[in-house]
Amino acid sequence: MRATYIQDVKEWVSGFSFSTKVRIRFSETDMFGHVNNTKVFAYFEYARIEYFKAMGFNFTGETEGQNMFVVADIQCDYLKEVFFDEELTIFVKTASIGTSSLDLHYMVKNEKDEVCYTGRGTLVQLNHNTGKGVPLLEEQKKLLLGK
Repeated sequence: MRATYIQDVKEWVSGFSFSTKVRIRFSETDMFGHVNNTKVFAYFEYARIEYFKAMGFNFTGETEGQNMFVVADIQCDYLKEVFFDEELTIFVKTASIGTSSLDLHYMVKNEKDEVCYTGRGTLVQLNHNTGKGVPLLEEQKKLLLGK
């Protein structure tokens, strides 16, 4: 792995405690039969939401007057091809927390326990009404750090 956000691979891998699974649908593949490169970001999104739900974050869709996380940037490093009907395990962890933002890391493994994709992304907490950044609460930080 050559990603700049991974300093020590073994330490980085051992830091993941949450994962969820997805099965590759035919519609997510390209004319060569492997997963279209844009679909990986949808897998990251799915895993990110499941990660937040597992920690107790509310995703009811009622955002009036509430804060929300938006993706500020996201990247993926493609290491192995993935094909139709394979089952992937997507790992997510909080890598760092700022004032109103957090950095999440992703690792995707196939059924052979091979790493297929790695990724990272920054989320910013915004107020739904104002569109302005909102500092993370201490209770949010504790949830995100697994404390």
